[in-house]
Amino acid sequence: MGKANDVDYADLHDPNAEYTMRELSAETMGVTAKRGGGRDVEITDVQTTMVDGNFPWTLVRIYTDAGIVGTGEAYWGAGVPELIERMKPFVVGENPLDIDRLYEHLIQKMSGEGSVEGVTVTAIAGIEVALHDLAGKILEVPAYQLLGGKYRDEMRVYCDCHTEEEADADACAEEARRVVDELGYDALKFDLDVPSGLEKDRANRHLRPGEIRHKAEIVEKVTEEVKDEADVAFDCHWTYSGSSGKRLAEAIDEYDVWWLEDPVPPENLEVQEEVTKSTNTPITVGENRYRVTEERRLIENQAVDMIAPDMPKVGGMRETRKVADVANQYYIPVAMHNVSSPVATMASAHVGAAVPNSLAVEYHSYELGWWDDLVEETVIEDGYIEIPEEPGLGLTLDLDAVEEHVVEGDTVFDEA
Repeated sequence: MGKANDVDYADLHDPNAEYTMRELSAETMGVTAKRGGGRDVEITDVQTTMVDGNFPWTLVRIYTDAGIVGTGEAYWGAGVPELIERMKPFVVGENPLDIDRLYEHLIQKMSGEGSVEGVTVTAIAGIEVALHDLAGKILEVPAYQLLGGKYRDEMRVYCDCHTEEEADADACAEEARRVVDELGYDALKFDLDVPSGLEKDRANRHLRPGEIRHKAEIVEKVTEEVKDEADVAFDCHWTYSGSSGKRLAEAIDEYDVWWLEDPVPPENLEVQEEVTKSTNTPITVGENRYRVTEERRLIENQAVDMIAPDMPKVGGMRETRKVADVANQYYIPVAMHNVSSPVATMASAHVGAAVPNSLAVEYHSYELGWWDDLVEETVIEDGYIEIPEEPGLGLTLDLDAVEEHVVEGDTVFDEA
């Protein structure tokens, strides 16, 4: 699918992709056996569309010679559609049912372009999610069945809450009450990296005593407002130093905090481990790590109390399942970070249904009035997602709504 600058990304030259000893295409691997039951299907095209939501969501659609299409979503961000177009030649002609091999095939093919971590992984994840939707439709089973079956019929959702006065503790408490009473959520999250008016230097990551008191007041007012009616987490967006993170966690330890998220930057695992082990306040990290190889280090070092992979960012549905399996060996729950459209939100819910240690999936768009207009089905109701029994993800895109909100300069992919 061509973009505004008319570069053909699918035809870019990459010696690593063109010659690799670990070539995993069906042709090279000799995967040629005929498959019965309508399973001889070939991918014919891959297209993307960016939707201008509260994040620029990248939707992915895979087409087949059977006339069946699968729809997925990559984590948002610049360059993702171009990377997906770059990878199209590696999957066209392949059987979409070989999800695991195609995922590893793309990881290997894109190794020279950064498939260890970062945006290349998230682009691959968008294709992987679409493959799950497509495979489920071909096999006529819901996506969770492809991941091993179901532990639960519905997935709990935690609502990421905001207010125009996000630094005011009373305003946050009022919003918590509204979201519980009017929207029906029993799980919430608020930001703590909000201005207190006491900051002296925004660069040094240090929290002054007054700043910590300000953040503790937000925690106190919100948790006291909802008490046992809702669990409440608090997000720091990897902002503070190790010492400040420890002092903040200690200051809120007396309150009923579900978890404190990303108190320190993600790069230094040793600092993260020290902060987590210094406090009784549960610490959650994970959205800034890629694939199970990186998430594993957090888990095995017990640098987290809960792990928070973002499914279309960490590498896709099967990769998130792998993260959950490692976490389960350490009795660590999985609370999936999620800032997606209904497509990846539902895909995350399918993953959550299939793993025993799943805690909740985030919802980050409750202030966006048209979020659920993108699909024909109801996704979230009273703070929970009912896991569909329809094939694939169980969603039907409303292409009129997609077109209404498409990113300027982009076009909507072809209909099914």
